[in-house]
Amino acid sequence: MRHSRFWELMAGEFGDTYARTLARTHVMSALGGRTASEALDAGVAPRQVWRALCDDLDVPEARRHGIEPPPKP
Repeated sequence: MRHSRFWELMAGEFGDTYARTLARTHVMSALGGRTASEALDAGVAPRQVWRALCDDLDVPEARRHGIEPPPKP
């Protein structure tokens, strides 16, 4: 997973503004007591960071690959 996809998933699940705040403030033991931003900066794979966030915040399995956009009329 690329960093850009990580941020797309974050924005899709949490909203653009809250996603950035969450990434900077939510500390996870699965990431060694780091936030998502700190883990990414340290070189942790975006997929691993995304999975840790999903597990920690109880994101349903059905939404872990993104939310389907509504069909165009």
